[in-house]
Amino acid sequence: MSTMGTTNTPSGHRHTDTDTDVLVVGAGPTGLLLAGDLAAAGHRVTLLERRPAGISNLTRAFSVHARTLEQLDARGLADDLVATGTRLTSLRLFGRLSLDLSRLASRFPFLLITPQYEVERLLERRAVSTGVEFRYGTELRGLRQDAGTVTAELTGPDGPATLTARYAVGTDGVRSAVRGALGLPFPGVSVIKSIVLADVRLKEEPGKLLTVAASGDAFAFIAPFGDGWYRVMGWDRTRQVPDSEPVELDELRTIARRALGSDYGMHDARWVSRFHSDERQTPAYRSGRVFLAGDAAHVHSPAGGQGMNTGLQDAANLSWKLAAVLRGEAPDPEALLDSYQAERHPVGTRVLRSSGALVRLAMARTPLQRTARSLAARLLGTVRPAAARALGQISGVGISYGTGARRVPDLALREGRLYELLRAGEFVLITPEGAIPAPPRTAPTTAARTIRATWADPARRDTLLVRPDGYTATW
Repeated sequence: MSTMGTTNTPSGHRHTDTDTDVLVVGAGPTGLLLAGDLAAAGHRVTLLERRPAGISNLTRAFSVHARTLEQLDARGLADDLVATGTRLTSLRLFGRLSLDLSRLASRFPFLLITPQYEVERLLERRAVSTGVEFRYGTELRGLRQDAGTVTAELTGPDGPATLTARYAVGTDGVRSAVRGALGLPFPGVSVIKSIVLADVRLKEEPGKLLTVAASGDAFAFIAPFGDGWYRVMGWDRTRQVPDSEPVELDELRTIARRALGSDYGMHDARWVSRFHSDERQTPAYRSGRVFLAGDAAHVHSPAGGQGMNTGLQDAANLSWKLAAVLRGEAPDPEALLDSYQAERHPVGTRVLRSSGALVRLAMARTPLQRTARSLAARLLGTVRPAAARALGQISGVGISYGTGARRVPDLALREGRLYELLRAGEFVLITPEGAIPAPPRTAPTTAARTIRATWADPARRDTLLVRPDGYTATW
């Protein structure tokens, strides 16, 4: 049965109506970042995971984009993660077009190739250090909510249990039990079936850039992890079989030879898998006191490597808003929580469209489709604004919100770098030296926890209020 806990109400009184402040379901990258943020802000967080402790997620994600690295930098994790992988400064599309990532206006002008388990390792370590309660081997069986509480029915190593929380977040993937318990639809289509995926060693090095090519009915992709291992993905239009169909490395070798002209002597696969890729998005990221993030809210093709990155950025957007509401520091709590849907749902939609367009162009079969691919490559290769928009979308640094919030780069301040100051999880108010700012007009939280900073450049006379997720707030 549940064990009652205590929480702080906005008035400062303590009550014992919930076991935890926030229940997070799913200990992948999105859930780990969210849980760590909330615990770091002083809230009680319980993180459920169906997998037993010590069993890693199947590593499908392998790329970390610039905006995600900025978010990790705001948590003191980016430099450690960069040390685990290899940097790619060009992103090759359609076999002939390269986008120059070094032009990104970011501290991280590159694509980091590193396996998902490295991201999880750092985020799990942080979550543990901040006091998150982990419950491995535990599944969600039911969910109900009222005006002030979410009640979860669980089953775990000790049998059935009930847990109550003030809020709950489903970060439990494409087959989300939270989304199912809410009865929310997940409309969409399957884009590609029977994709073969493996991490292998190669006898021949294909090059430092991502290797992507299609030929006839075959498509293949190779990316280096930087430690002697390579991620290889292949698809054969003529062999569409269920995910449960056995897969051997020879099947991927055959696809690579057809699409790339060589299998580069791939050998010693540490794992091989078959999966399919869907394009789906739930219409609502919020239902009362329950939220969805990551693959529980949206799933799309692997083209562009945006999946894990989008989920991590969902978490960064939601965590500070939940923390502010739990602390009683949001002047309009419902509006602040609703802004998660308003800001992140359109981003999910754009990622579905852009990744879908990339994969369809890469697999172009008809003369008309191949002409469209050539035109797209020519546009991106010769029109700089188009290339800049594409880079901004894929890397995340070009994302801004319809609410008026825009990304703030890592600014030089007298007190240090902006993203170092953001590690406190608070707003940062940047002013000219000696300035006394006017009261905020529509700031989403009270200014009690705002960090004051000054411009390193004395010529700057403007005032800027930066949210904990590195976007502008109104001042």
